[in-house]
Amino acid sequence: MGQKESSERFWESFHGPNMGYVEEQYDKYRQNPESVEASLKELFDTHGEPRLMQRQGEDAPSAQSAHAPIKKITAAIQLVEAIRRYGHLEADIYPVGGDNGETSVLTKMEDFDLTESDLRDIPANFVWEEAPGNVHTALDAVQLLKERYAGTTSFEYDHVGNHDERKWLQKQIETASYVPNWSDEDKKAILKRLTDVEGFESFLSRTFVGQKRFSIEGVESMVPMLDEIIKEACLADTDNVMLGMAHRGRLSVLAHVLGKPFDLIFSEFNHTGEKALLPSEGSKGLHGGWTGDVKYHFGAVTEHHEGQEKHTTVTLANNPSHLEFVNPVVEGFTRAAQDDTSKPGYPDQDPSKALSILIHGDAAFIGEGIVAETLNLGDLPGYSTAGTVHIIANNQVGFTTNRRDGRSTRYASDLAKGFEIPIVHVNADDPLACAAAALLAFQYRQRFHKDFLIDLVGYRRYGHNEMDEPRSTQPILYQDIDAHDTVAKIFSANLEKEKVISDQEGYDTLSAQVGDHLKEIFQNMKEEEMKEKMPKDEPEALRCDLPQIQTSVPADTLFSLNRQLQKRPEGFQVFKKLTKIISKRHQAFEEEGKADWAVGEILAYASILQEGTPIRLTGQDSERGTFAHRHMVLHDVETDATYSPLHGLEDAKSFALHNSPLSEAGVIGFEYGYSVQNPDAFVLWEAQFGDFANTGQVLFDQFIAAGRAKWGEASNMAMLLPHGYEGQGPEHSSGRIERFLQLAAENNLIIANVTSSSQLFHLLRRQAKLGGREEARPLVLMTPKSLMRSARLASKLEEFTEGSFASVRVQPNNEATPETAKTLVLGSGKVMVDIEEAMEKEAGAFEALHIARVEQLYPFPAQRIKQILADYPSIREVKWVQEEPRNMGAWTFVRDRIEAILTEDQTLEYIGRPDRASPAVGKPDIHKTEQKQIINQALKLSKGGVSV
Repeated sequence: MGQKESSERFWESFHGPNMGYVEEQYDKYRQNPESVEASLKELFDTHGEPRLMQRQGEDAPSAQSAHAPIKKITAAIQLVEAIRRYGHLEADIYPVGGDNGETSVLTKMEDFDLTESDLRDIPANFVWEEAPGNVHTALDAVQLLKERYAGTTSFEYDHVGNHDERKWLQKQIETASYVPNWSDEDKKAILKRLTDVEGFESFLSRTFVGQKRFSIEGVESMVPMLDEIIKEACLADTDNVMLGMAHRGRLSVLAHVLGKPFDLIFSEFNHTGEKALLPSEGSKGLHGGWTGDVKYHFGAVTEHHEGQEKHTTVTLANNPSHLEFVNPVVEGFTRAAQDDTSKPGYPDQDPSKALSILIHGDAAFIGEGIVAETLNLGDLPGYSTAGTVHIIANNQVGFTTNRRDGRSTRYASDLAKGFEIPIVHVNADDPLACAAAALLAFQYRQRFHKDFLIDLVGYRRYGHNEMDEPRSTQPILYQDIDAHDTVAKIFSANLEKEKVISDQEGYDTLSAQVGDHLKEIFQNMKEEEMKEKMPKDEPEALRCDLPQIQTSVPADTLFSLNRQLQKRPEGFQVFKKLTKIISKRHQAFEEEGKADWAVGEILAYASILQEGTPIRLTGQDSERGTFAHRHMVLHDVETDATYSPLHGLEDAKSFALHNSPLSEAGVIGFEYGYSVQNPDAFVLWEAQFGDFANTGQVLFDQFIAAGRAKWGEASNMAMLLPHGYEGQGPEHSSGRIERFLQLAAENNLIIANVTSSSQLFHLLRRQAKLGGREEARPLVLMTPKSLMRSARLASKLEEFTEGSFASVRVQPNNEATPETAKTLVLGSGKVMVDIEEAMEKEAGAFEALHIARVEQLYPFPAQRIKQILADYPSIREVKWVQEEPRNMGAWTFVRDRIEAILTEDQTLEYIGRPDRASPAVGKPDIHKTEQKQIINQALKLSKGGVSV
């Protein structure tokens, strides 16, 4: 919060019969700051000119105030403000462990030179304008505000810059209006819920001894918190609640919030002795691919009902052991559920359609950079989900690492302050306070459409995964935990004291009932002898070749789209130089029937949109294009208004094009989540340079490449990775195609490196049409850089109106015939265009070489290459040429696949750079020499060769 806003807030609370005195003193201060007493000088130095408001009925000093000097009143106001700001430092938010002996002196009256007697002499409304009627003195105000700000719930919101939000939060906190008037039945229901959760975890512990479960014990109050948020979301007609969380407490959330059957969970613990457990008839898995995953990684989907009319779909996202990386995926789910993509232009977002809830670990929230990336998406137009409720499941230990070694901040939640997110710290042993905090979070999100964070401070009753022994690394903490009663037991005792329940309705009775119920379910499960099991095969649709999909478009349709793409709103003034460039491209297509890379791409998108598929394309600088080729968002040079030519298409779906923040992992996860949630949309993410995909490796490894096999998550998302060796150094050369090829198996990906605008056109259209089909899988596309402007990548009209994507493409200036060809040269991407250029300079010298471009590397086009060898029977050697070092690029992937095709009298040779630690050299002249050598060797030219 800025100094000006802070000062205004301070003077707003300063009112009463001493206003005139303060104003008079400020006039003296302006003339000579040393002429006023020190306490007033300090106030004026800090807060500037007083902005005082006269309240009705406060014209004359009361008898009580006559005994309260202005110095004491100002000190009391400062004390009240300190309680609001720093009360959290004295709050009772730690069930065990405490705050390592750290205490605050910032809210003690002695430090403001005040006594209880002083505070009794000051009317409450002098220091607290909206003090309740039963609060009469400043002492009453201080005591009540300490209860509000420093109880089992505490607050940090001073960093929130918006005045209306701060005032709303202050009113909610100080009037406690966010806290429901809990009925006895409400309290009994929460006790039952807590006992169910504890009983479930205890049963797992006794029954499956030593098996991992990542118990919720210590933060059991998370379940009633989720109950309250989901209930309120349902009552607010929210269609979807999207949940993301790591392992801690996941099984309990699956069982009690998502309704996953207990016997199914028991069966996933696999076996007891030599027996396998089978769930009863009717229990079924809610998610699953063909290889599956461990039980605490799976998600689930359920329907939540409030009465007969209202229902909400609740989804818990699948999540691997990379903890916080599910965060942007869930945000993508949520935005996809909020977007109406049925009309041209940007999608219409409706925040009421979906709510996201993210549950974090305390160590991971502050430690994992993906958290900051996700929080930064919160208020960006292309990524906002209109507010996420965050809950930190704070167990005060990260695996075996104490918090003093895991973060440089006081709280795990402090990262959120930089994003102006309000924070509530709440003691997990006070379930009513926890549930109330959850309601406050939901109300704030609904009102302001912004993120809210709850720091649920608890503990971890066992080690990280129940197989660890925490007493060796946190001996003192676990002495406290061992002696500490569970929240259900504590809450039950409190309700007995309040006469809400009798002894017979309490913890012991409820626990016994839960244990008996779970025991009965377990005993009724079937058993079978353990047999050797094999993983399932991938679905039939993925075992077959990609389907034949019509991707050509009639000429009249293409010309119509081309004309529509040249329209602009009346009076819209585009940068003149850019206007000429764009017009020239479109005119070339109109008049000559040739489309360069940029026109081929935009025609692909336009035709996809008009055929009924919405598109979402994001990335760093993707509106213009990193290499200034795209320009799909135009800027008016007079007004800075924007317009996308794709928004002016007739009868089209929505087109969302956004420049992303400088983030890879966060936005990749978001787009993946969007594509999974809305399979009818075509989602593309573009890297600024292909190498930058490195920082999204977790998303590629654990979600994009493996999500279908592990969890059954289907996506046809496309990733555009600029790739090609042009002397720009290690980080601007390689899209690391080898890493994606290493991930390729079971037809989980399509990996391509195309060299013409028509190939791009057909490939994008095919990928869009895979959406929602069983054959869907993500596309990894290596895209050109400087070559985007090369005439060699331009295609003729008939290449768009006829045919389809070619996985292998014959070199354009190929000279060989079946009779003359002795060598087959294969390669992929830019190097093949360089070879094309070199061949033109030595035309007629290459009759012995048949040259083909492998445009799709995976699924590998073995049959197409086999057919080429059959068509050219004299070929005795095959050369694989690439720009990348031998240990990178496609060589290690294609070698075995090509050798499997060859006959005994045919050989395979590698041509390219040797093994290297770095993808490319840093000096352009060395690069040029290396590139020349590769081309010369591929074409068997003399050492002098051609210039490249």
